[in-house]
Amino acid sequence: MQIFVNYYLNLSYIMRQNYINKLFTAFLISIICLTFTNVFATDKPLANNEYTLVVEGFDWGPAANKVIIGLDAPSTTIDYKDFTVSVERSHACADVPAAQAKGNRSVVYAYVSDNQGKRVKEGSFVTLVLAVAPNMPLGSTFQYSQKPACRGNQWVDYKVTITDTKTNKVWNKEKNRIMPLIDDFDLTGKFEYEAGKTMSYAAFSPKNKTTKSPLIIWLHGGGEGGTDPTIPLLGNKAANYASAEMQAFFGGAFVLSPQCPGAWMHNKDGVITHGKEDDVYNKGLMALIKNYVKKNPNIDTKRIYVGGCSNGGYMALKLILNEPNYFAAVYISALAYQSQYITDQQINSIKNVPIWFVHSKDDGTTVPENTVVPVYKRLKAAGAKNVYFTYYDHVTDLSGFFGGENYYYNGHWSWIYSHVNHAKVDFDGSPVKLNNRPVTIIEWMAAQSKK
Repeated sequence: MQIFVNYYLNLSYIMRQNYINKLFTAFLISIICLTFTNVFATDKPLANNEYTLVVEGFDWGPAANKVIIGLDAPSTTIDYKDFTVSVERSHACADVPAAQAKGNRSVVYAYVSDNQGKRVKEGSFVTLVLAVAPNMPLGSTFQYSQKPACRGNQWVDYKVTITDTKTNKVWNKEKNRIMPLIDDFDLTGKFEYEAGKTMSYAAFSPKNKTTKSPLIIWLHGGGEGGTDPTIPLLGNKAANYASAEMQAFFGGAFVLSPQCPGAWMHNKDGVITHGKEDDVYNKGLMALIKNYVKKNPNIDTKRIYVGGCSNGGYMALKLILNEPNYFAAVYISALAYQSQYITDQQINSIKNVPIWFVHSKDDGTTVPENTVVPVYKRLKAAGAKNVYFTYYDHVTDLSGFFGGENYYYNGHWSWIYSHVNHAKVDFDGSPVKLNNRPVTIIEWMAAQSKK
């Protein structure tokens, strides 16, 4: 196994450097093209009152962080202080608290752009940059609901009104919506896992690849079930695996994001199981995965990785308990599978599967003393050599914008560390190494391959 790990670590490094070089070259070409190309060639004016909304995924979830409007005439300068932006948030089922239902957004910057929000020297559009933060619910395009009829994260009806305070011109009709990274996914995936029962899924394919590529599978948490695959991608920044930075570690990789109709941990009675009894989705999910792999022959079947958070972490562990030889590596955050329901025989069956756990000590939802801590210790006691566990004190602000290490997210949200490739130490605080070189969780994963 070590020979294969060493080989793929070196191969991953070489492919990553080549990929980054290509990205840098493409970036330089794009700068040159922008300098010498007529910037109005593809601009199509919006109607007088129309706007394009930009929604991106952040550590805490989705937010509308930009809005693009059309100008009456080309311009080279713009002043953000000339504009106000107000919003209204509503949902037919989910309750939206009054303080989060409407209000003003903070415009922090503005620039002349094309119709996609790309900055240009002279153009017919303006992009307004809006302040976003985990404690600014007016910026969120999701509302979390506890109602049985619409449980979990839901898209809200998000209405924006932009006003030019100098001319009193108003834009209040959404024409287009841009979702960076999300727009790179095929969102039409459907798989019938039982007669009359389907799962939705989103899928990303690496561009211009002629060689086989690995597959990254991400399994969402309990709040992202349903039939709209954009929700798992945005609910906890899972779309980031399609980013250029993440793709570079693998030299390009397929990304599959299945969506459970309900919750991965539902048993036959629709009640959450922590492993005591079987859930109703693991067989259907495995069939979906194998069907996707079969339909995409450019997937390297020796490098299929599965990860998940909370509900999805439970399911990722369930899949390897059922088929320990199928996946090349597993990465799990906020594990919800309770150790008491895993037999010693099952522990022994997965001790040779490469696994990296991520959890926070203050997780009150998936209490680590009942889940990941004993599971990890039992695996190590059984002789596991390639199993790691990064154990954080808290889930903090990695951006530094909101307080850094002094800003605490909900302790359950340890998947934040996985999605941005932050985890790099084992349970005892020592760095995880391959070829005597410290690596992060994604570097480690990219190096794993089945024999």
